[in-house]
Amino acid sequence: MTRLIFLGPPGAGKGTQAQTLAQYRNIPHISTGDILRGAMQAQSHLGIKAQSYVDRGELVPDQLIQDMVEDRLSQPDTKVGWILDGFPRTVSQARFLDDLLQFVQHSVRVINLEVPDEVLIDRLLARGRQDDTPEVIRRRLEVYREQTEPLINFYRDRHQLLSVNGNQLLSEVTGELEKVITF
Repeated sequence: MTRLIFLGPPGAGKGTQAQTLAQYRNIPHISTGDILRGAMQAQSHLGIKAQSYVDRGELVPDQLIQDMVEDRLSQPDTKVGWILDGFPRTVSQARFLDDLLQFVQHSVRVINLEVPDEVLIDRLLARGRQDDTPEVIRRRLEVYREQTEPLINFYRDRHQLLSVNGNQLLSEVTGELEKVITF
């Protein structure tokens, strides 16, 4: 059964690679970013709360995200596996996920996409999203370094981490992922 977490800074290609692998394996790609963007677009209660954090380049508080993830992982389509993209982002979220997965007796592997900052900034600016200004992108990278990068050591220490060079052609990254992930 395939249960993967994709880590990496904003712009590393987590979503693209997670979608590709999810389609290949016929399992859901669960993107907290997509869930949040949908909630913000719909102006739901969660979306309005989340928008204020996103506008500042900050992470949405753990409890809001954890509730969404727990709900999503309880859906019937996740029984055969899943790929998480954008969660966990902090060590405390990783511990929450550990507790949740231990309760349902699931194990998980973690993929870290490594890409230099200069490449990330260029990629994010090229997306053309309204919230992708140079200042917000730099702030997102700072937040990533402070809050999310510690997950790399957290999962490496537990022998769950596989690192992949994300600074290659899309097809090369996919090929490398297929080599390191045995399903």
